[in-house]
Amino acid sequence: MLSIDWPFTTWASTWDWLLGAPLRIVLIAIFALVVRWAAHRAIRTVVSTAADRADQHERSSFDRLVGSASGIRQERRRQRALTMGSLLRSIATFVVAVVALLTIMAELGLPLAPLLTSAGIGGIAFGFGAQALVKDFLSGIFMIIEDQYGVGDLVDTGEAVGTVEEVSLRVTRLRDATGVVWFIRNGEIIRIGNKSQGWAVATIDIPVAYDEDPRRVLPLLKEVSAAVYADPEWSDRLLEEPSVAGVESVSGGTMTLRIFAKCRPGEQWGIPRVIRERAKEAFDQANIRGPRINPWGDTPA
Repeated sequence: MLSIDWPFTTWASTWDWLLGAPLRIVLIAIFALVVRWAAHRAIRTVVSTAADRADQHERSSFDRLVGSASGIRQERRRQRALTMGSLLRSIATFVVAVVALLTIMAELGLPLAPLLTSAGIGGIAFGFGAQALVKDFLSGIFMIIEDQYGVGDLVDTGEAVGTVEEVSLRVTRLRDATGVVWFIRNGEIIRIGNKSQGWAVATIDIPVAYDEDPRRVLPLLKEVSAAVYADPEWSDRLLEEPSVAGVESVSGGTMTLRIFAKCRPGEQWGIPRVIRERAKEAFDQANIRGPRINPWGDTPA
């Protein structure tokens, strides 16, 4: 026979149950969302602060300031910040979700030990099967953190030489001088030669006839170098006046004179052309002869 207090007892027990595990599960989910929001907000703040400090540091260095004028370094910092922010947010979301899920399963009374054991075994198997993918991701993370290269840099990866168009966690996309696009896995990059960081040095060799007097030719090359450095079209591309090193080699009917020009990254190919062109004009005006090779042998004609 049912007691008159049966409905009230059932309602009270149901209310107690609702105030127990379901309420705690809802609170866990809400707390996880709050933690995720706070973590993402903190990551955005840290990334933004790091980018601002990088801007201030770059503005304090003349070499870097010159390089930032073209906008390449701004794009590089922007992409680096976005990539690192996206990576950190993904990691934060994954950690919070896993912890919240395990906590909810514990509230429901599900055994966690067999699940964690199975997950551990599955993780080991996945790790062995995806070693290349893990290697690519880890290499990409360290490349971005260490700022080894960025968008717009001219790099030599060993596999290809070209301009970086995109840097992701798994692959790096290059475009070489012929227009071919290369997709290189980050884990396969053993070495990186970056030709666009800081500054570059152009080496210019000027050949003249073997019997020309260096004491007459070298001052003329110094005048040419000074004139190029004073030219507004080229002065902003040079970091200092080109230096005439002197006689580099004497071979047969040729005496080679060498000039070094410290310039902005990417300008080490244009600077030698203009210096050679103006040196040719100066040599013609001063009647300085170029190397003349005897067709019957490597001797002056």
